[in-house]
This record gives sequence, structure tokens and C-alpha cells, in this order.
Amino acid sequence: MKILSDEQLMLAVGKGDLDALGKIVLRYQNFVWGMAYRFLGDPATAEDIAQETFLRVLEAAARYKPSADLRAYLYRIISRLCIDYARKKRPILIDGLPERADRSPDPAAALISQERETEVRHALDLLPARQRMAVILKYYEGLSYADIARAMEITVKAVERLLSRARKTLQSSLSHMKKI
Repeated sequence: MKILSDEQLMLAVGKGDLDALGKIVLRYQNFVWGMAYRFLGDPATAEDIAQETFLRVLEAAARYKPSADLRAYLYRIISRLCIDYARKKRPILIDGLPERADRSPDPAAALISQERETEVRHALDLLPARQRMAVILKYYEGLSYADIARAMEITVKAVERLLSRARKTLQSSLSHMKKI
């Protein structure tokens, strides 16, 4: 079976091929849901954001240009949807991604790690939505400043400012944590 590229699938979706959309959904559903979940902290809301993301892909498929990177486009959609949602409703606090296997053999180390994750998550949730999205895209998704700028539709300089303010706030919020 031939594996089609993202570009080929998007062109097919643009021509009305819903099977191609299904392949895109299968290829990216975990990525889309995971990013939304890291930002929002609620699995059901992350599922709603994921569904809305793929609906927007379907709506835009006819205008898709083969030179556009689908993953970058997905980042842009998810960023917008999550920030819009956060402006309407504050996310709930979480400990980490659900169904995450504990890889730590030492129960004490696992407890310390879980407590740290909870504190970091709480500090992230207190950041303004745009700063939080920039942090997630940079430190959880590993995007470059230029990619973050494209995803959030802002300048690289604006990304630098958002991350700088977020780091200062996080350092202040987490200064009580012991460095190991």
C-alpha cells in the first residue's frame, strides 16, 4: 500500500475525498490532542479542540497550497483554538498526560517528580494564554522561534518577548523549588 504525503492527502481532501481526511486524522490525531491537552489540561476539551481542528482542515482544504507544511498549519489552528478557549474559560490544573506510564523505579523519586510536574503545571496555568502557548510550543513541542511565530501569527521578536516574560514569571513562581 502506497503511503501518501500530507500534500497529496490535502489535495485529495480539497477535491472532496473524505477518506483522505480520515488518513490525515489518523496520522495527526495524537499530536493534535496531545498539544491541546498540554495547553488546556482537560481531556474532553482537548478532544473538542482536536475535532474542531480537523473540521477547519476540511474547510480550508480547497484553498490548500502544496507548498504549505501541514504540521505548521495544524500548530496555527490549535494555537488559535486553545488561546480562544483560554480567554473564555480558565483551564483546570492537571498533573500530567493521562495514561502515562511511570518509568521511575524509585517510588520516592516518582513522588518528587509528580509534585514538580504539578507545581510546574500550576505555574503554567497562571500565565496569560499567549505566553503559555509560546512556552508549550517551545519547550514541549520543541519548535524554533520562527516556527512559533508562524504558528501564533506574530513576529519572532514578539515570541522572544512572550518567552522572556513567561520565563521571568515562571522563575518567580517556582523559585521555592529546590534545584537538583
